[in-house]
Amino acid sequence: MARNAEKAMTALARFRQAQLEEGKVKERRPFLASECNELPKAEKWRRQIIGEISKKVAQIQNAGLGEFRIRDLNDEINKLLREKGHWEFRIKELGGPDYARIGPKMLDHEGKEVPGNRGYKYFGAAKDLPGVRELFEKEPLPPPRKTRAELMKSIDAEYYGYRDEDDGILEPLEQEHEKKVIAEAVEKWKMEREARLARGEEEEEEEVNIYAVNDDESDEEGGKEKEGEEGQQKFIAHVPVPTQQEIEEALVRRKKMELLQKYASETLMAQSEEAKTLLGL
Repeated sequence: MARNAEKAMTALARFRQAQLEEGKVKERRPFLASECNELPKAEKWRRQIIGEISKKVAQIQNAGLGEFRIRDLNDEINKLLREKGHWEFRIKELGGPDYARIGPKMLDHEGKEVPGNRGYKYFGAAKDLPGVRELFEKEPLPPPRKTRAELMKSIDAEYYGYRDEDDGILEPLEQEHEKKVIAEAVEKWKMEREARLARGEEEEEEEVNIYAVNDDESDEEGGKEKEGEEGQQKFIAHVPVPTQQEIEEALVRRKKMELLQKYASETLMAQSEEAKTLLGL
């Protein structure tokens, strides 16, 4: 038994359909919504556009159509959406409902709102096209900034470099580098000295190191200058240092002079000076 679709394609069926449509002019949708002045017809054209959008949205779900066909379908859907918006605005002008405010949101097949950028939306397989997928990828959140207290938790003596020599690696390297630098400096000094002697210049007298201590002097003064426990750093005075007794006598004399200036008269002070002179003090 033939199906209804096969029956409709028979010659008799097509002839009968042509007879029914004879004398009828198929009405076309106006190009501009402003050309329509009847509210029922505006509602009719809006429903027609919604039907076309539904068909194209169903077609664009097929990822096997190819990139170019998918892009064309997506462009056509967006064009129909803009046209639908014009008709909804015209319906509102003619006294009909405001579909832009009360109408449902545009959803995809998963029930999510259709994503887009500045009015242009992507449907179905168009969301997986090259260059489009990156538009919908959310950027990862930046790592949270640490507070000052959290930063201070990880700061210890090692942070300031106090433990750099504990590993036993850095110190030998520094000593080796120090010897190398000293050897280079000595070699440079010798070369400059030989060059000055070759030019006939007099060699400059080397400055005497006043802090240098001879072995003999250190042996003689070792017992006098050593104070406290053994192992403390030695100190050698290069200027005469007063003893504790001399310091105490100087303080007493200074105190006497302050008291005389404060309480004694000028006559008494003169007599005191004269007596000191006679006694030879």
